[in-house]
Amino acid sequence: MPMPMARAVTGPSPFRGPLVRPGDDAYEASRRVWNGSVDRSPELIAYCTGTADVMAAVRYATTGPGAGRPLAVRSGGHSFPGLSVCDGGTVIDLSLMKGVRVDPLARTVRAQAGVLLGALDHETQAFGLAVPAGIVTHTGLAGLTLGGGIGWLMRKYGLTVDQLLSADVVTADGSLVTASADGNPDLFWALRGGGGNFGVVTGFEFRLNPVGPVVLAGPVVWRTADSARLLRFYREWITDVPDGLTTAVVHRRAPALPYVPEELRGEHVVMVVCCYAGPVEEGERVVRPLREWGPPPVLDLCAPKPFTEHQSMFDPSFPHGRWYYFRSLDVERLTDEVIDTTAEHAARIVSPYTAFPVFQLGGAVSRVGAEETAFGGRSAGHTFNINATCADAAGFAEERAWARGLWSALTPHQTGVYANFLMEEGQERVRQAYGPRTYARLREVKRHYDPANVFRLNQNVPPG
Repeated sequence: MPMPMARAVTGPSPFRGPLVRPGDDAYEASRRVWNGSVDRSPELIAYCTGTADVMAAVRYATTGPGAGRPLAVRSGGHSFPGLSVCDGGTVIDLSLMKGVRVDPLARTVRAQAGVLLGALDHETQAFGLAVPAGIVTHTGLAGLTLGGGIGWLMRKYGLTVDQLLSADVVTADGSLVTASADGNPDLFWALRGGGGNFGVVTGFEFRLNPVGPVVLAGPVVWRTADSARLLRFYREWITDVPDGLTTAVVHRRAPALPYVPEELRGEHVVMVVCCYAGPVEEGERVVRPLREWGPPPVLDLCAPKPFTEHQSMFDPSFPHGRWYYFRSLDVERLTDEVIDTTAEHAARIVSPYTAFPVFQLGGAVSRVGAEETAFGGRSAGHTFNINATCADAAGFAEERAWARGLWSALTPHQTGVYANFLMEEGQERVRQAYGPRTYARLREVKRHYDPANVFRLNQNVPPG
């Protein structure tokens, strides 16, 4: 984003970045986040240009004039419930911190906390390398990583946190520490899935993996009337696919996009979106049974393409400013009951913007020990991200009720939940994301690094 202009105001000292308050020309645009249904008005938005600014902003919000007020931290602003902005407090905005440095020989990359996924891919794919991360390129790297980081490469290489080598963190007292396997290992463990509970991460170092730059990827589409039969086939097919293939099943109404035929737009459809992180010819053999299943697909866009093109495919479906509401849960398996419930409710989608993916887990995600990182759900088979979306307030209440209805119908099959997909749902749901042992351990790390719970606008883990 362009650097906002603001009048001179009292704020953190010393501080180099722009400071935006109510009444400034930049204020209305600056307080908005990705989810258009979120409407909050902070007292100060501090655009940090580097780690020194972050340290000053934390001290302002804890021991300076901002003390006692809410403190939010914003990278890409994609927090589903809008926890990257607050009412009446301070927003530490990291969006100007966009540095990325690739070391192709060591196969590592260093990225500042304001980097978006598309910018990271742009730099790493120049060398045929990638960090597994997300499905929408305007997502912030920081929030996605700290919650775990699921995406199109996860079955091959694991989660985003499984690639993390170190992180620079400004803690609640305004000091800077580096967390890695060799230094502050308790904090390093907690950062890999525990969210923004422990400080402001200003920079990350990741391991890189060979990917593409051309991959076999994209959706194969049928009408929703075929959903239950397709999902029963899909359930058996994925038991034998190699880890190089990651898929997601998406139900929605076909969007009005250039690659969708006119006669299909607005129709209820189900698609299996594939990404094969290996040779294209191998991927063709793996995907062939899906293409040959049952009735012919109404659209087949699974083809060789640049990985960066596939990564950006869903960007038009999740733009800034729409009204979003999410419910989520993990399931062990797509049982007949789960399949029938999913197909039944998918046929009731009204909004042309609602699109809910069911992500296939397993593979490399499941081979990391449950206690090696703070991420929960290593043993889950699938993650439901039930997403109700409208252009604005019109029809939003009805679409939100639809999402809640599907989620409620699926809860008897629930094994857990992905923390990054939670709304503001209370402590019991946060505990559910981690399980009792990990949650207790996170509370002890929190007690050490943030005993006053300064960083609480997140999926909060209170101090032990």
